[in-house]
Amino acid sequence: MTNVLPPVRYRIRPHRPDAHLFAVDCIVADPDPAGQVFRLPAWIPGSYMIREFARNIVSLRASVDGEAVAFEKLDKHSWQVEPLAQGAVLTLSYEVYAWDLSVRAAHLDSTHGFFNGTSVFLAPDGRSTRPCLVDIQRPDGNEYRDWQVVTALPRARDAAGAAWIYGFGMYRAEDYDELIDHPVEMGRFALAQFEAGGVRHDIALTGRHDCDTERLAADLQRVCNWQIDLFGTPPPMDYYAFLTMVVGEGYGGLEHRASTALIASRSDLPWKGMQGLPDGYKAFLGLCSHEYFHTWNVKRIKPAAFTPYDLANENYTRLLWAFEGFTSYYDDLALVRSGVIALEDYLGLLGKTISNVLHMPGRMKQSVADSSFDAWIKYYRQDENSPNAIVSYYAKGALIALALDLQLRAATGGRGALDDVMRLLWQRHGQTGVGVPEDGIFDAVAEVGTTYGSASLGRRLSRWLKNTVQGTDDLPLPRLLKTFGVDYRAEAAGKGPTLGIKLVAGAGEARIANVFEGGAAQAAGLSAGDVLVALDGLRISPGGLDASLSRHAVGDIVEIHAFRRDELMRFSVALAAQPADSISLKLVPRPGERAGRLRRGWLGG
Repeated sequence: MTNVLPPVRYRIRPHRPDAHLFAVDCIVADPDPAGQVFRLPAWIPGSYMIREFARNIVSLRASVDGEAVAFEKLDKHSWQVEPLAQGAVLTLSYEVYAWDLSVRAAHLDSTHGFFNGTSVFLAPDGRSTRPCLVDIQRPDGNEYRDWQVVTALPRARDAAGAAWIYGFGMYRAEDYDELIDHPVEMGRFALAQFEAGGVRHDIALTGRHDCDTERLAADLQRVCNWQIDLFGTPPPMDYYAFLTMVVGEGYGGLEHRASTALIASRSDLPWKGMQGLPDGYKAFLGLCSHEYFHTWNVKRIKPAAFTPYDLANENYTRLLWAFEGFTSYYDDLALVRSGVIALEDYLGLLGKTISNVLHMPGRMKQSVADSSFDAWIKYYRQDENSPNAIVSYYAKGALIALALDLQLRAATGGRGALDDVMRLLWQRHGQTGVGVPEDGIFDAVAEVGTTYGSASLGRRLSRWLKNTVQGTDDLPLPRLLKTFGVDYRAEAAGKGPTLGIKLVAGAGEARIANVFEGGAAQAAGLSAGDVLVALDGLRISPGGLDASLSRHAVGDIVEIHAFRRDELMRFSVALAAQPADSISLKLVPRPGERAGRLRRGWLGG
């Protein structure tokens, strides 16, 4: 390593895996003479909710040359050390409780350790823009001697050139923002590797599994190469890691600048001899594709409101429909364009997305722009009424991207597309670091429409997009898809009438999770949390409700008994028809020359 050490250094060690405790030291060589302040983020970029990570700090001590010095807590996530003499080297030592098996925080036991920097690294005020070193240490004990490390954080090299990955030891970050944007996985994990865009990619699988890693690596290689080609080579990282925790049931991901943290059900991973492409594996590939696309869209092309992040408070933007929604459009689109899934598979996934949006009455009340702004208090803090009150900026944002892409392609004869908007945003904002202003997406669409069509087309599409993201109307997808030789069909999800409710999954009883706006149950007075006991005097089982309803006709009056709290109540319910909100999409066999050409340009094949 260089002879001059950075003024800020960290040490982190799994101190007591049995108690889920990381021991962390932050060493500051030039502390603020007025009293150094340390802060821990209250949220992690990519997950828009205040999470109060500081609540997991269970002990804290400040010292100089081993002697304790005084400090005080300023607020929920800030501490200030007393003023120190010139030349003093301050060490802040603390323990972090790590038992959150998610992609957002930290988790530690005797099988592995995982952490995001936002959960474990206190930031010294006034020094966050400086380089720092991180010493990642192995837990004590012979049982941990075969543990390894995988992270995209650059390794600090000595004169001989230290091994770059898989090793405990020193790593380097150019500033605190880089430090917390590289999650770390340690323990025993299976590894798969591939190259995309001239860059090494690793897949680390922690947990028991029977994954066909060769199949997974080959499929992800095609997806990653397609995304790199979309934005242009070279890619904006020199190494990438998929850090995957394998569990019995789980699903989730969080993007970082050169890696992603994932949770996957082991049944969703491919296995040797697997036939076809199961839905679970398609979903996992879509998740990987989604997080990888974020390498460009949100990690580098980001809202001006996020440049820089204020990690102590909510950062408000009305643009998450573009940063998450457009990414949600491209995640599955990348699978079909790269040839990993068939056209029919893609249309099946797209039909499910449309159906999911139509299932939610809240889409008629909240715009995706407002959903983006209120993500901190609504989308990430959903309750029993959320389906009636909010719209997903992920799902409807993806459909807005679809509608915009189809309109651009149709109006320009296939010369222009949403791809061109993304490349323009990459050149103007991703490569420059200049945040996207709140009107920036509309401006980019206007410019692309003008370049590949006309000024009037650019203005029209920009105006359409602004009105759409600020409004609540359903999208004209049947008409737009028809132009591309895709048949749009809407049907009821099942036979017979409906109550207009959703039950709590796996509750062992028919407990209502959601009562949908305008449905039969809401009109009769049933509420979320009610436990359905009997229908017309016969016991209701969680799996038998639909069968019981299928014996009735729309408009029939049925008697339902239910417990609300500990009180048995009776409800008279007029059964309603199931809405035609289950969407299937099919390729038109002979779409015509223009539609066929547009469809090939959109989906390939």
